[in-house]
Amino acid sequence: MVATPEKTQQVTSTATEGNERVAVLLMGYGEVESYEDFANYNEQALNLLTAKFAPVPTWVYPPLAKILAIFDYHEWGHDHNNFISPHNKIFEEQRAGIEKNLQAKWGDCVQVFKAFNFCAPFLPEQVLTEIKAQGFDKLLIYPLLVVDSIFTSGIAVEQVNKALAKLVEGNEHWIKGLRYIPSFYNEPEYIELTARMVEEKIATDLAEAHLPSQIGVVLMNHGCPHEAKGFVSGIDESQALYELVRQKLMHKYPLISVGWLNHQTPLIKWTQPHAELAAKNLIDLGATAIVFMPIGFATENHETLLDVHHIVHALKRRSPQVTFVEMPCVNDSPDFLKMAANWANPQIEALLSENAVTVNPQLAAVQASAHHHHHH
Repeated sequence: MVATPEKTQQVTSTATEGNERVAVLLMGYGEVESYEDFANYNEQALNLLTAKFAPVPTWVYPPLAKILAIFDYHEWGHDHNNFISPHNKIFEEQRAGIEKNLQAKWGDCVQVFKAFNFCAPFLPEQVLTEIKAQGFDKLLIYPLLVVDSIFTSGIAVEQVNKALAKLVEGNEHWIKGLRYIPSFYNEPEYIELTARMVEEKIATDLAEAHLPSQIGVVLMNHGCPHEAKGFVSGIDESQALYELVRQKLMHKYPLISVGWLNHQTPLIKWTQPHAELAAKNLIDLGATAIVFMPIGFATENHETLLDVHHIVHALKRRSPQVTFVEMPCVNDSPDFLKMAANWANPQIEALLSENAVTVNPQLAAVQASAHHHHHH
């Protein structure tokens, strides 16, 4: 399942000058579409993610990535009938939908490019090279991530910075304007949408057979490690997101719990309760139906699909009398694509109206050296 032909990222009009155009860099994790890519994907993830919280020496990454690839291949191929993640396809639909909404307002002077943290040919450096070649000099960095943390948007900015440092020529940087959109965990429209999705699903699938007090809702967040070498890992924002959605639902459905989708890494303390334990707790409180709703993920991925499938399978064996409902992420919902475009509008307006700023990258080393001598 190849997500999309690369030509979708080509400029449709070259009539406008570079300083009147904004490249929106929509960023996501990306997921493998060919099992041969597992080892490479894992190695990049270990370097960018695991290194920030696990005490693992870097020389271990290549062999560890190959070992993890064997487990991935077994889980996706053997246990799940050659599962291919729909993440990249959905993300391309999100990119196209957000671009359509933005171009309805701004025309061809705004174009949306996608970049994946771990997947060629859409690695940030590859995409930024293309953005530069097409003459853009104003950039809006837009990680399409619900929660801002060093593990999500942090690695997006890290990769952009590395790419921009490589794409420098001479004493004048090609980027004349740059803006950033943080996560949207507390945006009212997103809270409203996720809560409405839960209510509509309950109305169609569960309301006839279960009292509201018997319907348990597990609102699933991306798991966070408690210790991350001093980095902020997104726990506070994820908890706030959960509370905001819960407040929309709790008067109708009192049995609600956060459920963290953790990567159960040895020696690392992760957020609790994990999604399976959260469901067990609600069942113990009398829930006869459980709804799993991913609120900490905007785009479907192997965690929201395979991990939740595993959880539901285990719960069904333990509680066969309970009904389990798995819900999708917001994905390419028209309401979501419209709001995601609207969040970008103020930053695009700022980029188009601000005076261009010329940065000389060579001065950074001079400044650092001058400050160093000053302090000594």
